[in-house]
Amino acid sequence: MQCLSPSVRALPPALMVKPRLFRQLLLTLLALLLIGTCGYAGYRLSEASGIQTLTGNGERQLELNARAVESEINRYTYLPSLLELESAVSRLLLTPASQHRQRLNDYLEGLNRRSGSLATYVLDLDGRVVASSNWNQADSYLGEDLSFRAYFQDAVRGRPGRFYGIGSTTGEPGYYLAHGLRGNGRVIGVAVVKVRLDALEKRWADARVEAYVSDENGIIILASDPARRLKAVHPLDDATRERLARSLQYHWAALEELQPLARRELGHGLEEVRLLAADGQPRDYLRQSRPLADSPWHLTLLTPLAEQRRAASSHAMLAAVACALLLLLALALNQRRKVIATRLAAREALERANSELERKIAERTADLQASNTRLQDEVRERQQTEATLRQAQDGLVQAGKLAVIGQMSTSIAHELNQPLAALRTLSANAARFLERGALDTAGSNLQAIGELVDRMGRITASLRAFARRSDDRGQASLEQAVDAALFLLHSRIEQERPSLQRQFAEARLAIDQTRLEQILVNLISNALDALREQPRRELWLSGAVEGDSYQLEVRDSGAGIAPDVRAHLFEPFFTTKPGEKGLGLGLTLSASLAAAAGGSLAVRHPEEGGSAFILSLPTLREGNHRHD
Repeated sequence: MQCLSPSVRALPPALMVKPRLFRQLLLTLLALLLIGTCGYAGYRLSEASGIQTLTGNGERQLELNARAVESEINRYTYLPSLLELESAVSRLLLTPASQHRQRLNDYLEGLNRRSGSLATYVLDLDGRVVASSNWNQADSYLGEDLSFRAYFQDAVRGRPGRFYGIGSTTGEPGYYLAHGLRGNGRVIGVAVVKVRLDALEKRWADARVEAYVSDENGIIILASDPARRLKAVHPLDDATRERLARSLQYHWAALEELQPLARRELGHGLEEVRLLAADGQPRDYLRQSRPLADSPWHLTLLTPLAEQRRAASSHAMLAAVACALLLLLALALNQRRKVIATRLAAREALERANSELERKIAERTADLQASNTRLQDEVRERQQTEATLRQAQDGLVQAGKLAVIGQMSTSIAHELNQPLAALRTLSANAARFLERGALDTAGSNLQAIGELVDRMGRITASLRAFARRSDDRGQASLEQAVDAALFLLHSRIEQERPSLQRQFAEARLAIDQTRLEQILVNLISNALDALREQPRRELWLSGAVEGDSYQLEVRDSGAGIAPDVRAHLFEPFFTTKPGEKGLGLGLTLSASLAAAAGGSLAVRHPEEGGSAFILSLPTLREGNHRHD
């Protein structure tokens, strides 16, 4: 397992996330770069393959169109030499006469009509037209001096005359074929046939082939796009322009240069150019050229690259998509490999954890069994301890009762001694009155004796009820408990003579009657002790229901509790009384009895002096009687 270095572990989590994000961003950029590279490579490969295909197709089409141009030109090459066989031609050239001229004009008109040429005419050695097929037209060539034409000059010298130009008379472009006519072993004149080549342009336009033919001067004489006709395919210097202007070969055309908007050499006579199309929009073409046979002309084929570019773009897109799919597949395979590795590692870790868990479960089971045994032993010990504690608590409660009875022994003896003394006196007097026969007086004495005996019985009954054992649970009457406690403490109340104020509502409380009386005896007894030697002796018993409990407050106007002993009030065997006056168990037992019944005993220290103990016990029902 790989662990982080201390310096890395010390980094905050926010800083540890940044390298991961940076790595993910870098991988994303690399993937995009790879996809873009694949798309670019696909585009270039498709473009190269497409250009190669277009080149092969273009060469075949160039060859076919070149043969068509050569065939169109060669179909008229025999006509000028054919006139050499006509006797009317040599007769007119050797002996010019009007009748000979008219006969030749008629012949040339018929020949021109049958051959489909533009015009057929004959020139003498001075370059003047002596007969023409258009003799009867307004723009007839008769009498025209054409000695400046190159085809005439070549034919006079015995060479075939080939010339493209625009007629100086009609302004109509055409291809001129000239042949020197011989007679008597010498050249006596020149026969010229002017043919039309625009049929080629029409066929190109119908076939949607973009091509043009340039002559020996680099001027486009035939073009599928009329806008390119009579434009130079290469720059012309001033001397050439002046020479062409004097020759009137192209009439008064400006001979502008066909300047590509962009060009790129591809080698082997191939060139990529950008030209304005017929619709005025720039388009890219593959330009291929070849010379025509038996002619200084060149045929140029323009193959549009738009379809090839779209195909290359599609192939580039496919290559990019394929690369992206491969990357996604690789990512998925890598992720799957990680998932499988993670699952295998998790399975191994789970098996190890399962084995470890089984071992720990076995150990834990043994520990739990031992702990269960110990807990059972502790439960038994605690149950025994609780029983012992309960017995001890009951003993302490009983001891507290006996301690209270012991403290009240003097008062009890005083309470019993008075009736006993009265009994002796009354009994002796009753005997005397019986001897004297005073039966009424003796009867009243005997009645008083009975009342004294009843009083002594109530005292002993209260002591016996107070001293008997009781349970935690039960129900008690608050008023009855207060009366019983005050009756038990009657002698002390007679001694201290406090101002007693009772302000509480009768209630049924969830506590044993005897235990409630014991708590009240302890609290009132402590209050009477606090009032001893006090000039103002007041005792308040007040209470009210608060929710589900009853709050009874026993407050005195004594000197109060010193701050240094307040924290020890409820500690066992803690007392501020002399040794023979108390054991220090009264408040402890009272608090314990209140807690056992689900209540509490608390103390507060009023600002006006004295102490106030608050007894809180749950109620059974709410009383509606009030004592003042």
